[in-house]
Amino acid sequence: MKIQLIALLVCLAVFKSNAGQITRDSTKRVKSTSVTVKFTKKDTVKLDTIKPSSKFSIQLTLSRLDLGLAKFTDNGSFTLKPKNQFLETETWKTNNIGFEFFQMGYRFNSNFKIYLGTGIDWTHMRLKQNVTLKPDEAMLDTVQESINFKKNRFSSTYLRVPLSFQIRTNDDQKGNKVYFVFGPEIGFLINGKVKQVSEEKGKQKVKDDFNLNPFRYGVFGRLGYDNFGLYVKYYNSDVFADNQGPKGFKNINFGIMFGF
Repeated sequence: MKIQLIALLVCLAVFKSNAGQITRDSTKRVKSTSVTVKFTKKDTVKLDTIKPSSKFSIQLTLSRLDLGLAKFTDNGSFTLKPKNQFLETETWKTNNIGFEFFQMGYRFNSNFKIYLGTGIDWTHMRLKQNVTLKPDEAMLDTVQESINFKKNRFSSTYLRVPLSFQIRTNDDQKGNKVYFVFGPEIGFLINGKVKQVSEEKGKQKVKDDFNLNPFRYGVFGRLGYDNFGLYVKYYNSDVFADNQGPKGFKNINFGIMFGF
């Protein structure tokens, strides 16, 4: 988590330092030298030519930086069934972090754009129970521990690929816009990880897929002003792979974001 926080702070610093250098895409009207055509002494017509700007773009970026909380539902309820309570989390220590580093898109006009992004997404579950998730199991399994963990965190890392439909207003008096972005998102599992800290065993880290879903899909929405906003994501797919974990156990992420 420390490495990710350091990386996050670096990203924020880079984003802030480069904020003034970001060129916002728009449809530009460039007037060339006007041409005057004379028919008679009374008839005069001026023709202004327009040079269209490119509407298709591909670029490396640092945007859609998400900082939020993660919640989980058990078949539509925030109250977990007794058999799934080993996955109960500490609300304020269960979080979601993510950002995008690549995008390609097409701007139809100054107010509407469609683009495909690529980024990384982390979800950290701070487990309440003193349990250890067992790696290399055909089904999700745990061991009930007799020790008290200072930290018992279960994390997942996904490559996220959102398809975004962006609607934005015209510039206000300050030159800023209001943004509304929505669309579907898919994700590919990179890895899972359990990190535990206790007086008895010290720090322990184990990497495994822990029966997490290798492919996830959901929908998202973003609303904001200038480079700051709010986001929410709901994943229709289960957190765990089919027949390898609790069925109907789903993830919702929400929080603040930087960079449209």
